[in-house]
Amino acid sequence: MTVLARTWHRLTIPGRLILGLLILGGLLTALLAVLVIFSDDILTILGNNLPIVRFVVAATVVLLITVPTAFLIIYMEMKVIALMNLRVGPDRVGPFGSLLSVVHGLKVLMKEDFTPTGADAPVFTWAPVVVYLASVMTLLVIPFAPGLFGQDMNIALLYFFAMGGLTVVGLLMAGWSSFNKYSLLGGLRSAAQVISYEIPLTLSVVGLLLLAGTMSLNQMVLNQAGWFTDWYVFRQPLGALIFLIAATAEANRTPFDLTEADSEIVAGFATEYSGMRFGFFFFAEYVNVFVISALTVTLFFGGWNAPFPFPAIHLALDPAQLGIALLILIAIVPVLGTLIFAAPFWIATTMASWQALVLGFIVFNLVAVAAVLGWAFVSIEWVAGLLWFMLKTYVFVFLFVWMRGTLPRVRIDQLMGFAWKWLLPASLLNLFVTAAAIVVVDALGGR
Repeated sequence: MTVLARTWHRLTIPGRLILGLLILGGLLTALLAVLVIFSDDILTILGNNLPIVRFVVAATVVLLITVPTAFLIIYMEMKVIALMNLRVGPDRVGPFGSLLSVVHGLKVLMKEDFTPTGADAPVFTWAPVVVYLASVMTLLVIPFAPGLFGQDMNIALLYFFAMGGLTVVGLLMAGWSSFNKYSLLGGLRSAAQVISYEIPLTLSVVGLLLLAGTMSLNQMVLNQAGWFTDWYVFRQPLGALIFLIAATAEANRTPFDLTEADSEIVAGFATEYSGMRFGFFFFAEYVNVFVISALTVTLFFGGWNAPFPFPAIHLALDPAQLGIALLILIAIVPVLGTLIFAAPFWIATTMASWQALVLGFIVFNLVAVAAVLGWAFVSIEWVAGLLWFMLKTYVFVFLFVWMRGTLPRVRIDQLMGFAWKWLLPASLLNLFVTAAAIVVVDALGGR
């Protein structure tokens, strides 16, 4: 081991990179060989344990998509708020500064992870884990597209609220275990806030449940298929408004971010946290923004459904039918495409030939990706559904960012009074009016 370590440290950076690639290539080759040799046995084992395989795949995908989602929303928040303030925002790291959020994430992970004296170390350590997992586990029941969901349950909405309510447990753990008065205040505020707004949040969707007749999120989206007038937001406008306001408070977002009010209690529950554990709290917050936006779209804005029915277009394309021609296309088309797109840069400017070829290659790849996405959009149902779902969801993400850049933070007494004096009566009113309307419509229909 000492010889290997000495050899590794003597290598230059390019040498380490090449050696690492060689080792990775060898491992992948060995893995591929094992898969080829034992393919029949592996397929038999997987086929006999499909529920377990599906669970592992769904859990892995859900965990993996949280990383780029959080980084994208962080970048979006920095850029959008900067533009609202007539500033440029991130513009150095990556194209248009798009990699700055990744740098921020890595910076937090590399900082010292410190546990203060007097803190309850096990509880202090597990608190951010509970908060993060509570956010991630709610993604399991979100239907992103037809057939594209972690789990479709008859009680999916109940499961969502149950998992989302665990967030307050993690925040209370953080506030109590930090051995800091500001952290304890932040934890107590989170408990009061979440408990207060959980009631109107839950009641706001009961009217929708009466209309849908199910708690399956997948079935709710199917019920909203067709024109945008079939979306539940037009049948439950008050319920949708109450849900959005209460969900903002549940996610601890401006103007309801009293649990981490920096102008009053330093950073609230996160005052004593640093390093990776500090990052997990705010990583979970940005995942929560996506989750709340996705659930709003699922419940009230048609989910993956388009605003109007698209004509059915199926462009059959089976690469296996091309045979040897497919290999020729793969070899020739990129070269021809690069030359064609490089020609304008080469002829119309004084650019060097290699620079023109690089730009031509980039433009060709962009056109090719756009063409493949266009074909998939009109030919594959789940691709079109996923694109519509993401478009709607990020409209609401933008709304959350807009509110953070515009609205001031409310006082804690205003926050609590608004929940009990306004949202709770409004949600009960919405429930009673919806129930009465259903009874009247059924009575008229019976005649």
